[in-house]
Amino acid sequence: MDPKKQLELIKRGTSGIITEGELLKKLATSAAKGKPLRIKAGFDPTAPDLHLGHTVLIQKLKHFQDLGHHVLLLIGDFTGMIGDPTGKSETRKPLTPDEVKANAKTYTAQVFRILDEKKTEVVFNSEWMERLNAVDMVNLASKYTVARMLERDDFQKRYSEGRPIAIHEFIYPLIQGYDSVVLKSDVELGGTDQLFNLLVGRELQREMGQEPQAVITMPLLEGTDGVQKMSKSLGNYIGITEPASEIFGKVMSISDGLMMKYYELLSSASGERVEEIKAGRVHPRDAKEALASELVERYWGADAAVKAVEGFRSLFKKHEVPEAVEEAVLSGSEGTGLAKALVSAGLASSTSEARRLVEQGGVKVDGERVTDWKMELPKGKALLVQVGKRFFKRISFS
Repeated sequence: MDPKKQLELIKRGTSGIITEGELLKKLATSAAKGKPLRIKAGFDPTAPDLHLGHTVLIQKLKHFQDLGHHVLLLIGDFTGMIGDPTGKSETRKPLTPDEVKANAKTYTAQVFRILDEKKTEVVFNSEWMERLNAVDMVNLASKYTVARMLERDDFQKRYSEGRPIAIHEFIYPLIQGYDSVVLKSDVELGGTDQLFNLLVGRELQREMGQEPQAVITMPLLEGTDGVQKMSKSLGNYIGITEPASEIFGKVMSISDGLMMKYYELLSSASGERVEEIKAGRVHPRDAKEALASELVERYWGADAAVKAVEGFRSLFKKHEVPEAVEEAVLSGSEGTGLAKALVSAGLASSTSEARRLVEQGGVKVDGERVTDWKMELPKGKALLVQVGKRFFKRISFS
């Protein structure tokens, strides 16, 4: 593809490019020489599963891959043990080698639901970091100053407020930058919160005689609440390994405004189709259903997408209970109160949330709305518990 047309596709959904002129020049040189660009994106395996927020970068890698460029999927098994300080108000607890190894295994399995495994080079930064000796690390540390590190917003804030910053946290951006030197990356992708680290990579490449990588930042994807960055800890995430019906239902629950951002960052729909939706020529419900179906098909296949559509329509348009309802067998010895049962069954993230759901009339037990969060559930029978319009569990006590 013509370099300018490549750039047009690459720019879709991006937050910023440093610099656009450099990237266009790299694309033109690549086309002239018939040599693919080396495109890097790194993921620290800090949790076992990926959610749609993680896939924003992976989708952009797919764009580069479809254009014929060489994708370098970096698993930060070494940096994962340090812990990325980005956006953290306190020193992060490092993961153990076993935790990192287990999480890395699941990452590599999940990303190939999007990327072409045969065209993706998976690299682990422990391969070169574990070979560095103490002298090498001191030399690497000499490439950046404390003053430059404190230009970073989160470090600067913590320093001014007198909160501790551990020395190893300064090392993290240097290692991420050094990864770019080792991999000779032409382009590195990251979220907007990663900009400082990405720019360190440019500086280290320049210091070490390489052409600096172009940097592409992607927006952070809001979760289902439409406010906070998608996060498992906030409970507003859509996991790519969740059941197809869950993915579909959660996508259908997002606001119409947020739907457009999901289209921009996650969908493979053409630019023309996205513009049609923006212009209001497609009913928002139909557009959202198409997006939900596309995402389910990507992670679970076409048959699962068809079933998810049918299940959702049946549940919401016919007000039926789903055919398959997950069972939760709880320990009766810990109490049978409704609020505690909702938390134990995974229908609420905390007792306070459970109380709020019940008091607001959002909970039904065997089809009857319940407003007393202290209600004791009877033992000896399976109860159909519904939270909101689409979350069901069949709860019983052991």
